[in-house]
Amino acid sequence: MPRVLLVVALATPLLAWSWLRLEDGRDAGQAALVVLLAVLPVLVPGRRRRVAAAAVAFLLAGALAFDLGLTWRLPGRVLGQFGSGFLEFYDVQVPFDPATHPRMHGVLLLALFAFTLAIALATAAYRPAVVAIALVVGVGWSGTLLPGRDLARGGLLLVAVLATTAVVRRGPVRGVRAALAAGALVLVAALGASSSDAFAKRGFLDWQHWDPYTKPAKPVDVSYVWDSSYTGLTFHGKPTTVLRVKAGPEPHYWRISVLNSVQNGRWFEEIAPEGGQATPIGEDGLVPAREKLERGWERQEVTIEALRDHRLPGGSIPVRYQPGANVGSVLYDPIGVAYANEALSRGDTYSVWSYSPSPTPDELARSRPVYSGPITERLKYREVQPGVFPKLFDRPGRAAYVNYLQHGYSRADELRPYTGLAALAERVAGSARSPYAAAFALERWFRFGGGFVYDQHPPRPPAGVEPLEDFVTNSQRGYCQQFAGAMTLMLRYLGIPSRVAVGFASGRYDRKHGEWVVSDRDAHMWVEVWFAGWGWLPFDPTPGRSGVAGQYSSSSPSFDISATAAVLAGSHGLRKFGQGLADQLGLTGPARVSPDVPITGLTGSAVPAQREHGRVWGFLKLLAFVLAGALFLVGAAKLVVRRSRFLTRDPRRLASACRGELRDFLLDQGVEVPASVTLRELAELVESEFDVGAGAFGLHATAARFGPRAGALEAARAMRRDLRALRRGIRRELTRSERLRGLLSLRSLGLAS
Repeated sequence: MPRVLLVVALATPLLAWSWLRLEDGRDAGQAALVVLLAVLPVLVPGRRRRVAAAAVAFLLAGALAFDLGLTWRLPGRVLGQFGSGFLEFYDVQVPFDPATHPRMHGVLLLALFAFTLAIALATAAYRPAVVAIALVVGVGWSGTLLPGRDLARGGLLLVAVLATTAVVRRGPVRGVRAALAAGALVLVAALGASSSDAFAKRGFLDWQHWDPYTKPAKPVDVSYVWDSSYTGLTFHGKPTTVLRVKAGPEPHYWRISVLNSVQNGRWFEEIAPEGGQATPIGEDGLVPAREKLERGWERQEVTIEALRDHRLPGGSIPVRYQPGANVGSVLYDPIGVAYANEALSRGDTYSVWSYSPSPTPDELARSRPVYSGPITERLKYREVQPGVFPKLFDRPGRAAYVNYLQHGYSRADELRPYTGLAALAERVAGSARSPYAAAFALERWFRFGGGFVYDQHPPRPPAGVEPLEDFVTNSQRGYCQQFAGAMTLMLRYLGIPSRVAVGFASGRYDRKHGEWVVSDRDAHMWVEVWFAGWGWLPFDPTPGRSGVAGQYSSSSPSFDISATAAVLAGSHGLRKFGQGLADQLGLTGPARVSPDVPITGLTGSAVPAQREHGRVWGFLKLLAFVLAGALFLVGAAKLVVRRSRFLTRDPRRLASACRGELRDFLLDQGVEVPASVTLRELAELVESEFDVGAGAFGLHATAARFGPRAGALEAARAMRRDLRALRRGIRRELTRSERLRGLLSLRSLGLAS
């Protein structure tokens, strides 16, 4: 036990630092309790009892990590919470706020528990290789999630591995001082090299900490081309903060422009009019009365950090700006964009007021498709190809007119490449009784029901196939450009005025300073849909994003799934709304609304239990898949080792191969076989352990190994036949559990002893 405590004392501080640095505000008390629970199973004698104690400790650690009660449902609840928290790491920027994301906090504690338990058990079993692997994986994995201080962490990891390897071996503890001294020497040498001008030129080794600004030189700003391209998205190095926004903790998207024009599925920004206008943003006929009420506006203070642009970002939907001293005058484009006379640069500040309504799903569903102004007079926000406009929503013959445009119209060749996209829009949302039902159905389908995957480097479409058509009907892999562009185009085919909004996702909220920190990685595209009485409202079809403020959107932190489902089933919802479509949209069963979205509004029904059960079942399926993959890898490794031994025709080597084969088989069954065992001793061991006759194998193997070459080859062939018969005989003597244990055993691979 003292040896285990020494190793844990050496390893856990590094593990705890590596994992808890992923969150803002660390609870050392909880971490200490989790480490204590991980060490307790070592006190239990016996392998089976120790495994049972480890399982109990895991449940207790899970209850502590996720603040769960001790009930009979605890295992399923721990797995469900862990699965949800694990998935959040794909969508939430780290370091995260543990108060906002308690499940992610629980995952960190369980990770600390798991790696500490592995190290403690491996130390008790004198497995230095396992201890080293657990340390490297435990410390390295967290480093991939949040780079920073990599050299210091790597040096400390080296010291810990050397020290623990010296401690974890049978007999008296020796060599710890030498191991620590060697690790310290390597660490000092690495630190010295990294700080030397000869080795550590900033433009070469410090690329992960690159910043586009240098103190003595003129700042270099980050700029964007917001038009869609669908060519892929690549970030290099450390995230660069582009702006900071002082505002409340409620998330907003920071809109910088809108893309109204579409040609061949690609969205473009309209050229700003000469001079613009000096009045607040808003197109005549599209600004609802409530948007003009200043008491409903929200104010934000924006500071530019690394953005070179004439457009001014603002919380969606921005309606008025007050420029700071360095920004100069501001001109407004009535489509919803504000321009500064001079390009923004580091340190520029300004105030922006945003219109951010939060209609309920029922209120938005009652918004009738009554359109006027630019939508009907200039046919804006409706075209699917320059000069081509489907009928507005709820107009008679709308679907038939889309079919005519794609097949009978004089420009049908331009529209035919998108027949699949238009057909899917009709299938998913064509039965909608309100524009809201259609917009929500498409957003939900992209996020949860359609099988789409977020991929920054999606596959290229086949020759002659348009990117959005291929994305929707074939690959279903893409990033925000594909998701927002496809949903907007589908809405327009349904006759619903919409456009693509571009800018930044909400970013990370710094509670200490009361501001949102927005980086270049937060650059984003989403969808804006126009509703009578409400104006432009954001929707986000991209999986994993959740910055829309209103509860009407499934990407909103305040989204109410039960209220929305009730609306879709009502008179303003979907005509075909039933179990099939509800399942397709992810509104029943194991619905995961978003990693950042709490499950709300589900009372008085059995749906919450179904959802939790579904999430647990989904995680169990993932776990089963991982275990099956591990089984396959173990079996494949053993097969490769087996086959590689017999890649010879030399009878002497074949005899050695058969000896190794049989020895490995016995090792996997828990039989102690010394490395120096002879062929005859192996045969005797088989007969004594399994009561299977092995005399013929021993004779033929000895003849192949030591007999005259003339008969050795024939003896080797007989020996291999005897070996196969011997293995079959041994298997008949084994139970199924013993066979499974042999299959899973790593002793024959030299990973256990």
